[in-house]
Amino acid sequence: MSPPRSKKRKPSFRRLLKTSNVKLENKLKNRQFKKESTDKKHRKEQKKLRAALKDAALKTPLPMERYKKRPEDEEEEEFVESLPMDMMDEDDLEQIKAMAQKASFLTRDLSSSGPVHAKKRKSEQQGLENYEKMPRKMHQTEEKEVIHLLPIKDKIRGLIPQSMEKPVVPKENEEEDEADALTEDEAEARPALTAQEQLKVRTQKLIDRKLRIASLGSDILSEPTTNIKKLKELRAMLMETDPCVAVTVRKLVMVSLMEVFKDIVPSYRIRPLTETEKASKVKKETQQLREFEEGLVSQYKFYLENLEQTVKDWKQKKRKRRESVSLQSYKGLAEVAIRCICELLVALPHFNFHNNIIVMVVPLMNDSIKRVSDMCCEAVKKLLKQDKPGQASLGTVKVISGFVKSRNYDVRPEKTFWCSAELKKDTDDTAPKKKVMKYKDKQKTLSRMQRKWKKAEEKLEKELLEADASESKDKKIKLHTETLNIVFLIYFRILKKAEKSILLSSVLEGLAKFAHLINLEFFDDLLNVLQHHIQSGDLTYRESLHCIQTAFNILSGQGDVLNIDPLKFYTHLYKTLLKLNAGASNDDISIVLRCLDVMLTKRRKQVTLQRALAFVKRLSTLSLHTLPNATVGILASNRTLMHTFPKCDILLDNEAQGSGVYLPELDEPEYCCPQNTAMWELHTLKKHYHPVVRRFATHLCAGAPSEGSGALNVQLARRPGYFLSQSVAFWNDSVGRLIWRGIDS
Repeated sequence: MSPPRSKKRKPSFRRLLKTSNVKLENKLKNRQFKKESTDKKHRKEQKKLRAALKDAALKTPLPMERYKKRPEDEEEEEFVESLPMDMMDEDDLEQIKAMAQKASFLTRDLSSSGPVHAKKRKSEQQGLENYEKMPRKMHQTEEKEVIHLLPIKDKIRGLIPQSMEKPVVPKENEEEDEADALTEDEAEARPALTAQEQLKVRTQKLIDRKLRIASLGSDILSEPTTNIKKLKELRAMLMETDPCVAVTVRKLVMVSLMEVFKDIVPSYRIRPLTETEKASKVKKETQQLREFEEGLVSQYKFYLENLEQTVKDWKQKKRKRRESVSLQSYKGLAEVAIRCICELLVALPHFNFHNNIIVMVVPLMNDSIKRVSDMCCEAVKKLLKQDKPGQASLGTVKVISGFVKSRNYDVRPEKTFWCSAELKKDTDDTAPKKKVMKYKDKQKTLSRMQRKWKKAEEKLEKELLEADASESKDKKIKLHTETLNIVFLIYFRILKKAEKSILLSSVLEGLAKFAHLINLEFFDDLLNVLQHHIQSGDLTYRESLHCIQTAFNILSGQGDVLNIDPLKFYTHLYKTLLKLNAGASNDDISIVLRCLDVMLTKRRKQVTLQRALAFVKRLSTLSLHTLPNATVGILASNRTLMHTFPKCDILLDNEAQGSGVYLPELDEPEYCCPQNTAMWELHTLKKHYHPVVRRFATHLCAGAPSEGSGALNVQLARRPGYFLSQSVAFWNDSVGRLIWRGIDS
């Protein structure tokens, strides 16, 4: 009877064609993986065998055991040897001689009656069988591992097993030895190239990689929706393993991906789909758009993770095993990665993972490498300047606040917050408005029904625009207010808790600039803190000036309702005016002139005449030992004070007014009797080498007239003192004269 026929049919050729490419690729991958594992196992076995043979060759063989004879045996041998031969019979002597001639005389058991050679072969065979039946591994201890070697055959003891302790080798060393063996084999198999040939090969590889990057980028930009899978191929080139071109290719791919993402990212944030949306049926175009958005978000996420990992590896000086990039190249790669992160921070504030980018950039603002920290600070400043809605600014300020607090206020004093405190007009406010058709044009071009529809349409558009504008404006004001609150919270924390922090100068400068935006509830407490800092004497000259400027900015704005007399601030500024550096160009003069403008000009109703006269006289004394740019600014401020307080012209008269003598060394401006002196410094300044200084001195000696021969030109008269001190520039020419450029020649 024939065996039953198998019901399993062989697959037809047509069915084989239907096999998916995925299965074929999986089969190929499984085959390759199996081959790799087999080769790896074979290499390990060969390595162990080589090590065992090497150890066996180095090990010296054990000597044969030698046993000492007992004294009784030695005495017996001596007794036998001493016996005379004639005492033995002739038959016994012949038998002994015959036995001595046999080969098995020494190895044979004399008590046995069996054949000699058969028993010898049997014992040898039995010994080999016993050795084969013995277990290969002996009892091992936990601490030491034993390696079994080939046995030694001895005539007396038979088979002697040999073993040795296995040397303990770390796994890392084994892997390194294996990698070294592989690299040596590859080096032996690869022919040696000259320097020119290596350069030629590297150039050709770079050209191929660049063409590949360009083609992928071009395809993605031409059709982003259909070619989103090529974005993965381009991102895979970030893992370039060829050590010859790995660093250059990775840098090119980083920058290329950054530009591609900046071009194809939509102008909205992509949210994940819900389960209901995934289960519902949609159109083909909608499904294609969903696949594009999902692929774009995932690839953007992987790209950011790769950039972050590159920076972390550089910071930790971490080199992976068999990595194709050296430690020296990590710095260049990390700088390119940081630049890409900063560009994405500024270019895509509306897209996904922007908060993650902020978390990456903010710690790098305090990096020890100046180039990296400057790059990150500039990126944050650009973001705060161009952020109209305010969401990105709020997130950035929150992260900076947490970072500064975690570092215990020991960070670089960068002036990054200055951009975030200014509310800017939206682009919609400055955009050109849509032209509305006039009544005559409507009568000519439109019919009666069209005019009716046009009127209703314009009314509806106007209502929608008003609703949208009011909603967006309220939202922006809310976000900006919250941002300002966090900024001032950082400032107040540093003022109270970190008095000796290096951030104090920047904090005082920021408060001086934005004091008018502080809430009225904090004014009293803030003024007390500023006064405490000034009286402590721990501040530098510029920091004390910022304290004074902040206090008067507060009092000149909403602080007018507060009943506070800032006499101590006036006294401190009057006392420290003569401490300005006269040997070099000083930037503090502009801060001094701003403080005088706020303290005297804007608060003219709260300032007495004695105080104004004291400041005018001290500024005239200060103008004698400053550089021309500062002198011009001081004289311009004196001109403004003489216009604000007309009775200051008594300083131009030689006659004394009232009782007392002028006390120039007294630090109290109210009691130094400035009305009994004159501004004799102006006659000295008339002979100054700078032409603009001479013009201002002549103008003030004439009483600072607004019209007539002694008046200034419009270009000089309309500019404030702090602006003139910044705009005056001078340089030495070949003759040795100092020429002022900008206003007069």
